[in-house]
Parts: sequence; structure tokens; C-alpha cells
Amino acid sequence: MAKPVIVCRSLSKIYDTLEGGAVRALDRIDLEIQEGELLAVVGPSGCGKSTILKIFAGLLTKSEGEVRLRGTPINGPRRDIGVVFQDAVMLPWRTVLDNALLPADAQDLDRAVYLPRALSLLKLVGLKGFEGKYPFELSGGMQQRVAITRALVHDPAILLMDEPFGALDAMTREQMNLELQRIWLESRKTVFFITHSIPEAVFLGDRVVVMTPRPGRIAEVIEVKTPRPRSLEMMTTPEFGRLTLHIRGLLKAEGAFGQGGEYGYPLL
Repeated sequence: MAKPVIVCRSLSKIYDTLEGGAVRALDRIDLEIQEGELLAVVGPSGCGKSTILKIFAGLLTKSEGEVRLRGTPINGPRRDIGVVFQDAVMLPWRTVLDNALLPADAQDLDRAVYLPRALSLLKLVGLKGFEGKYPFELSGGMQQRVAITRALVHDPAILLMDEPFGALDAMTREQMNLELQRIWLESRKTVFFITHSIPEAVFLGDRVVVMTPRPGRIAEVIEVKTPRPRSLEMMTTPEFGRLTLHIRGLLKAEGAFGQGGEYGYPLL
């Protein structure tokens, strides 16, 4: 059996406040992410989802516990991790291809070595023919495809995605869910995917991690056994409905629902 890509044990994060106090954001998280898995994470705002991702990325230090990537401790930023945030953050003066090659340039890698991979990935995400375009010429969904390409171009061990489709309209978001599934099926890259949408988590995930309100703990890890590739029609099936209702029940039991819908967001 393949070894997990990421293993965290008793992971906790405590923030110091300006008043001299302390806030426990994460509390004793135990989690393993398997090679080639697409792991989705849902939970209320402020539960520590993004904190976990930033610790995995080496952007935040943990307070307690340990986190290992392929057996080695994560103690700071690493070159073998790719990150996609909600905002694509493309450099407006660089073309699509140059934005995709940004990690190679930033890490002073041989551009000639990574150019064929960048071109191949742009084709994979459906942007063949757009290599010379600039960000202002792209839709939001297309910019996120460039961001995914940029995060994969240096062949990271894991792709971390923090609500990457949260700013897109509903129809574009559905299309990007299908596109991400296709990209994942072709690349088999390990993915850690944060979302506020329960249906999105169930549609994309091999497993769904459900978190509690702060201090963030894992309420349950749910396996999604629906075969792939999954179509949008699967969202109308009894099994899909059962899983989403179960997750909503967990979050309601944990007090994660606020005014205005799910976690203060409209129900998705």
C-alpha cells in the first residue's frame, strides 16, 4: 500500500491576540492524505480550514503536533507544494504562458525544461491557443485554469486549493468542478480541496473531512464511493442526497449554521 503524502498528528494552532490572550484555531487534528487522493474539506467560517492549508504549504508554523510531507517535516515554504487560492492572482504584464511558468522563474529553474510541461498543462486545462493572451483577456474561470497550471508546472507532491471557485458564478463553478475532475483524473495529482459548498465537496471528493466550529476539530471523515467520472446528474441521486444531508446534519449538530444559510453563505 502506498504511503500517505501528508500525515499530521495532534496538529494544533494557537494565535496570540493583541490583548495578550490566545485563540486556539485548531485542536489536535489527526489526518492522512493518500497518494492520488482528492480530499475535500468543509466547515464553518473560522473553523481553521485555511489555517490547515497554510500550515501544509509552510506559510504558517504549527503550535503543537507534527506535519510531514512524504516523511519529512513541513517547517516552512517548500518547492514541492502547489497552491491555488480563490483569487487567481495573475500578473497583468505577463502572458498566460509566462504566468504559468512563474514558479520555474521564481525558483530559478531551467525555463527550457519546464516550457514543454507548461504547454502540455495549458492544453490539459483547455487553454491551448491562449498562451500569448494577457489576464484582462480571460474570464474568471479561464484565469483559475491558469492558476491551476501554474500550481502544477513544477510537479508538486500535492496541490492545495483554498476555495478556488468561490468567486465564480454558479454555472461557471459547475463547469470548473467538471474540469477539475477531468484534470485530476488525467494527472492523478494529490489534491487538498477546501470549499464552503457541501455539494461541491461531495461531487469532487474521494473523502470529505467535516470540521467543527473553532477550535477546529474533525467531526467526521466521510468516504464518497460514487464511481468516476461523475456527472452533474449524480447530484440528483439518492446517495448524493444522503451524503449531503448527513454532512448538513453534522454541521447543524456542531452549531455551524448561521443566519443567511450555510455558514452565513447562501445554500449551495
